[in-house]
Amino acid sequence: MTMRLFLLCNLMGLAVLPGTALSAAERSSRPNILFIFADDQTYESIRALGNNEIETPNLDRLVRSGTTLTHAYNQGGYHGAVCVASRTMLVSGRYLWHARQLEKTIKQPEEMDRLWPRLLKKQGYDTYFTGKWHIKADPNKVFDVAQHVRGGMPKQTPEGYNRPIEGESDKWSPSDPKFGGFWQGGKHWSEVVKDDAVGYLETAAKSDNPFFMYIAFNAPHDPRQSPQEYVDRYPLSKINVPIDFLPLYPYMDAIGNSSKLRDEALAPFPRTKYSVKVNRQEYYAIITHMDHQIGLILEALKKTGQEENTYIFFTADHGLSCGHHGLLGKQNMFDHSVRVPMMIAGQGIEAGAKIDTPVYMQDIMPTTLELAGVSIPEHVKFNSLLPVLSGQKKEQYDAIYGAYRDDMQRMITDDGYKLILYPKVPKVLLFDLKNDSSEQHDLSDVATHRSRIKTMFQKLQSLQVETGDKLDLVAAFPRL
Repeated sequence: MTMRLFLLCNLMGLAVLPGTALSAAERSSRPNILFIFADDQTYESIRALGNNEIETPNLDRLVRSGTTLTHAYNQGGYHGAVCVASRTMLVSGRYLWHARQLEKTIKQPEEMDRLWPRLLKKQGYDTYFTGKWHIKADPNKVFDVAQHVRGGMPKQTPEGYNRPIEGESDKWSPSDPKFGGFWQGGKHWSEVVKDDAVGYLETAAKSDNPFFMYIAFNAPHDPRQSPQEYVDRYPLSKINVPIDFLPLYPYMDAIGNSSKLRDEALAPFPRTKYSVKVNRQEYYAIITHMDHQIGLILEALKKTGQEENTYIFFTADHGLSCGHHGLLGKQNMFDHSVRVPMMIAGQGIEAGAKIDTPVYMQDIMPTTLELAGVSIPEHVKFNSLLPVLSGQKKEQYDAIYGAYRDDMQRMITDDGYKLILYPKVPKVLLFDLKNDSSEQHDLSDVATHRSRIKTMFQKLQSLQVETGDKLDLVAAFPRL
């Protein structure tokens, strides 16, 4: 089986049988997988995808050279660290509430054998990791090589909260190493991740085996730190406040986004346009700094002669509000927090294409398994993107599900509309995403949408069963 035929079969949805005998040459010609992962990066933070305020030349390059899935979602989280749920779903292939249950047993050898890196390892891949893990399994046991394993976030300092206050001196600086965080250890963590990735690419070039690289930046999670030259690229005069800016989100306490939530405590209450602009300035700066590191990784991929035989995946674990709707964090069901950027580049992937089919970012996992010729295991519930990329499928899921914590928030996106439920208020919100992409105009009280809300509610209940969600929505919303 030639490499061309192997890839053609996969892109057409014709899986290579797991028992197929491969020669040494065919084994070594299997495609490399380079997975680049950001933390807290919203879908709207890439210049080539419409944000003219930000500079992302290397992510723009991926948009031009590959295909962008413009509506990629994370299912949500079961506690404030949404990244834990997102990453556990990603490496296990399980839906949200089943992933939470998996945390109890994920360290067991039989469960680790079912994780993404181990599945590729069985197929002859060398597996490598660097950066943020934040999953209960030990990365040193899951990957062949794991370097500079980081926790959930760089350490924040007291000076980094409740800031900035207009007219008062800001005691915290994103570029001052004395505040630690990304600067802890002497070199910015994004640069450490880049160095690790470049070093491993040089090593991988000498191996006969294909590689799977899981390159996980902590950026642009707070503390949003970067060298001053990057901050200076974003003068406040050129930063716009989001059109959905609010001083306070009216349901913040009942949906688990109170001032006690760490993410929300970063900026003062009520929100001011000044504080939002500074937070967005620092957010853009650390993204641009990360983008530069990604460029150096892509350059090393090319220099080591491995670009042609490598599929590149870029995404983030979830988005971030950073001033939208009076919120700072990601613990909500608005698109700025549940939608992420997703670009895929490689042989057979259409350059410069954009696909608006709603998908989950965790679909990357089974996609890589299919590219590697792995028979997708039954426990993997997410779907390969190859049929969508090849145009064979126009719909990946009947609807997109979202949730935050046991009883705080639920969401379903279907047919261009989004239904959000706040059980503890109780409150129903309905948005027409095609005509109201900023989700400002609630249509839940419009009589003509009553049947739509009922239908979406019923679909949401079905998705609850599928994802292992035990919340009784009928008790909270008996009239639906």
